[in-house]
Amino acid sequence: MFKPLTFYIGLRYTRAKRRTQFISFITLTSVLGIALGVTALIAVLSVMNGFESELRERILGMTSHATITGRNGKLQQWQTLEKRVINYPHIEGSAPFVRGQVMINASRRVSGTLLRGIEPEYEPKVSEVGNKMQVGRLVDLVSGKFGIILGAELANFLGVMIGDKVTIISPQVNSTPAGILPRLKRFTVVGVFKVGMYEYDRNMAIIHINDAKKLFRLGDSVSGLRLKLDDLFNAPLVTKSLANKLYNNYRVSDWTKAHQNFFRAIKTEKRVMFIILLLIVAVAAFNIVSTLVMVVTDKRGDIAILKTQGLSNLSVMGIFIVLGGVIGIIGISLGTLGGVLLALNIETIIPAIEGFFGVQFMAADVYYISDVPSKLVWDDVYGIAVIAFVLSLLATLYPAWQASRVNPAEVLRYE
Repeated sequence: MFKPLTFYIGLRYTRAKRRTQFISFITLTSVLGIALGVTALIAVLSVMNGFESELRERILGMTSHATITGRNGKLQQWQTLEKRVINYPHIEGSAPFVRGQVMINASRRVSGTLLRGIEPEYEPKVSEVGNKMQVGRLVDLVSGKFGIILGAELANFLGVMIGDKVTIISPQVNSTPAGILPRLKRFTVVGVFKVGMYEYDRNMAIIHINDAKKLFRLGDSVSGLRLKLDDLFNAPLVTKSLANKLYNNYRVSDWTKAHQNFFRAIKTEKRVMFIILLLIVAVAAFNIVSTLVMVVTDKRGDIAILKTQGLSNLSVMGIFIVLGGVIGIIGISLGTLGGVLLALNIETIIPAIEGFFGVQFMAADVYYISDVPSKLVWDDVYGIAVIAFVLSLLATLYPAWQASRVNPAEVLRYE
């Protein structure tokens, strides 16, 4: 079916003669269609991979791979528990925390905020917030000094800077002769962090863990223990094993449970986008059908002569499969090259376009990430190329079959 003669004739038909210029134009549009479809598919999947990776890094930079809490929401004697788990396989670090919802007030502005109490010496073991400080350091949080570190967007909303005072309003209340009043505490701003994710930069504040215990009246208890693993994708297996070791006396959870729906939605969206863009490639690939049908019509005399000289039906089919395959390979090669170049440079191209037109495609107060990241996964590139090539070959089958059915006697009667 695919003898050298078959390849030679198939490749020769890719070159246009004067009377087949229109067929060559249709061929060119098929090549460009496949190239554009493959380019778009590679670029979009790379951007979606970039978003998923960037979101995971930023979310896990502020949260933890795994968390151990008490059954009643309080954890007693966390130091003893830490000694039990720190040498457990796959666990690289741990840190205690206190967590609660509060209202924060400054300059006549009030905002709901997630308040996290941390131990400055332990926190770098489980999070990247120390590396995201714009002003100040984690060690500026000193027990009893009631210092606070704000997210950059939250500080901007409140209109405060280093050294300014803010008031924390706790949901717990004080009973006084004047009635029940909310607990208020003044804190001094000692730092500002920015992780590049609006959800945290706008809605989180950090204080020393001892100050948080006093604010929430926890005594010697903490909210829980945060863990960092050597491989975040093994978190479900590690937490399950750890929970069995702790005899279910504690509640052990991991990041996949806390953000399960979010990352599942991203994967679902990625699959849907892949299918939608693959349809573009399919439409472009099946343009090959129209190209080959016209070639078959134009070459009926050639086919008849070849068949009278002994060329089999399978070999005739092979000629047009080779022709369609060459069209597909050229389009896929151009598309792959364009898609890879676009994916590798999209983080430079998008800011240049935004700067030139004076627009911002992704506002920070609307989207989790305000820039457009890209992560090229070569397995995706290979998969797209293979699928596009298979579609191109499938598009050649019907015209090739039609060519093999040409009757030499009927055609040559009028030649």
